[in-house]
Amino acid sequence: MKENERPVKSLTHTQIRKLLSAFRPYQTMRMRILLALGTGLRRGDIELLRVSDIDFENSYVTTQSQKNRKSMGSHPVPVPIMAELKKYVSGLDPKQEKIFVDCFKQYRWNKIREKLGLGDFKFHDLRKTFGSVLAQNGVSTAVTQRLLEHSSSDLTNKCYINVDPVLRQAVDLIPAGDWLKR
Repeated sequence: MKENERPVKSLTHTQIRKLLSAFRPYQTMRMRILLALGTGLRRGDIELLRVSDIDFENSYVTTQSQKNRKSMGSHPVPVPIMAELKKYVSGLDPKQEKIFVDCFKQYRWNKIREKLGLGDFKFHDLRKTFGSVLAQNGVSTAVTQRLLEHSSSDLTNKCYINVDPVLRQAVDLIPAGDWLKR
C-alpha cells in the first residue's frame, strides 16, 4: 500500500444497526445518520436541509453542496429512510423551515462512537460507508461518483469505496476446498 493510501473506513451491517440503535434516544442525531447513510450527503449539506427540500412523493431531497456550491438537484432517498424522515418532519413545528434547528452534538457523537468501539470513526465516514455499500452491492463507480458528486472516479474509488467484503466474497468462490480433497 502506498504511503498516502489509507484503508477506507466504513461500517458493517451490524455496526450500522448498533449505531442507529444507540442513537434512538437522540432523534435529530439519528435522522442525520440515516440521511448520511441513505444519501451520502455531507454533514454540512444535511444541516442546511429545509422541509421544502423534501419530495416525499418521489423520495428525493434537493440540495446545493456547501463544498462546491453546485447542485446535483435531487438526491434519491431509500424509501424506508424517507418514511422515517416523514415521521420526523411530522413532529416538527409547522412553522419550522429547517429540518434541524439544533446543533450537531460532537460530544454525543464521540461518546457513543467510543462506547460502540468505533475508534476514530468520523461522521464523514458515514458518507464513505454509503459509497462502500453501493460498491459492495454491484453499483458502478460512475453511478456512485454521481451520487457522491465527485469530479473524478479516482477520488470515488480511492477514498470512498471499501470493497474488502466483496474481495472476500470473490475469493471465497474459489473452489479451494475441492482442490484439496483426496
